[in-house]
Amino acid sequence: MQWPIPADTVLAGSHVALILAQASDAPDLFAVLDHDAVWTHVRGRPDSAGELAATLAAANEVGRWPWVVRQSGAVVGTTSYLEVSPIDARLEIAFTLYAPEVWGAVVNPECKLLLMTWAFEVAGMGRVQLKTDIRNVRSQEAIAHLGATKEGVLRQYQRRQDGSVRDTVMYSVLAQEWPALKARLAERLGISN
Repeated sequence: MQWPIPADTVLAGSHVALILAQASDAPDLFAVLDHDAVWTHVRGRPDSAGELAATLAAANEVGRWPWVVRQSGAVVGTTSYLEVSPIDARLEIAFTLYAPEVWGAVVNPECKLLLMTWAFEVAGMGRVQLKTDIRNVRSQEAIAHLGATKEGVLRQYQRRQDGSVRDTVMYSVLAQEWPALKARLAERLGISN
């Protein structure tokens, strides 16, 4: 298994490119993500680009590997690897935030295709998991549409930004399921597998 991610890794697809985030990406990320709707179900909304820069600079120390998502060169969001367990060959794709104008389009499915391709085919993971707030129906539908398996609900799993405790819906993709899911995503995106 290959871990950690080499710092110069770029995941490039037909529609998006993912580059490991740096503190210097904070102004662009802050600008595109500074919408209430983006942060409805995610804790940790920064108050400024400076606060976001500090969060990005410390991300690896708290077990998060954030990516900047670019479409046609413009920053449109971020997503991350976290909950990485090399000994168990698993990781999570989470902390995914996109500008509202790219919701429901090609950005999310291609990001997931790129991230899972690297996780399974380069890093040698046996499991990739995805979680979302039980209130976030849009995210649940998107994860299910990717082809991930819903495993259940983790009750009172974590605190929301407002201090309430959320139930979390857990999904996963296993290495043996990946080839079929990859083909399905590639077909959906209209790209050759």
